Amino acid sequence: MTVLKTILMIVFIVISIAITVIVLLQEGKQAGLGSISGQTSNNESYWNRNKKHSKEGILVRVTSALVVLFFVLAAVLNIGSF
Repeated sequence: MTVLKTILMIVFIVISIAITVIVLLQEGKQAGLGSISGQTSNNESYWNRNKKHSKEGILVRVTSALVVLFFVLAAVLNIGSF
């Protein structure tokens, strides 16, 4: 059990570092004044439709997956059986 706990702790630390790096790589959510009134240009609508294939979309999906793994590992490591 000690070996399994050690391996899970190492994976937990690696995931923590990966989440930190990926969040720092993401761009900020900068919205212009046009978004307040609901105005969008053709470029923005094209961008919104194809966002999941971009680098930013991939980073968002990877971040979400790593956060889920982070919480699952945190719960598993916190169980009293370890």
